Amino acid sequence: MIGACLFYKNYLLILLIKLKAMLTLVKPQYITDENGEKVSVIIPITEYQRIIEELEDIEDVRLFDAAKKLHEPSMPFDDYVKQRLAR
Repeated sequence: MIGACLFYKNYLLILLIKLKAMLTLVKPQYITDENGEKVSVIIPITEYQRIIEELEDIEDVRLFDAAKKLHEPSMPFDDYVKQRLAR
């Protein structure tokens, strides 16, 4: 259990580092208001999609960590599928 938690914490850290690196490579364009204040950002759609994918991966790790903290009974996914198909 401790090994799995450590793995996911390291995985989360790697995802955050990767996301930060991606953001430094993005060359955004800004939309400003009449006072010159930045109000929006324009980035290429491919960059946006990559950022969203990374954020989704980070959220998956967070959800996994939250589920583990509940200490509820669990079973391997394959066993669950077999059980559901047996009904």
